[in-house]
Amino acid sequence: MTRIEPEIIDASWRDLRPIVALEKICFGRDSWPWMEILAALSLPGTIRLKAELNAELIGFVIGDRRTRKDLGWVASIGVHPAHRRRGHGRRLLAACEQQLGTARVRLSLRRSNEHALSLYRQVGYSEVGVWPEYYRDGEDALVMERVLSA
Repeated sequence: MTRIEPEIIDASWRDLRPIVALEKICFGRDSWPWMEILAALSLPGTIRLKAELNAELIGFVIGDRRTRKDLGWVASIGVHPAHRRRGHGRRLLAACEQQLGTARVRLSLRRSNEHALSLYRQVGYSEVGVWPEYYRDGEDALVMERVLSA
């Protein structure tokens, strides 16, 4: 049976190759090295989810908790370009936020990533900082935060 909506399920180290490939498609030179992705897919306490559509990986999200500050981080989130602008990123983000279970969630993105910036603002994120020249080409990263509970 062909699905029209992706299934969001837990990812594991077994998903290393497709997630590394999708990370490269989504982020190019800024993609994580495969060793860091393997660690994220293996270490306890890390949130790691994937979106699959008809057995094809179309998106993923990796998050981690900073419990001393009741703060969660969306460390990486990506949706294959052929599947963007359909709400998949929004669903992955919401699933990650829920599993993090923290009062606040932060993430960072390129200042020039207008589509992601629009999505994050729509769901309640606001800018809380800038990491100057964060990316390899010297572009700044915006740090955004969403307060999920008081």
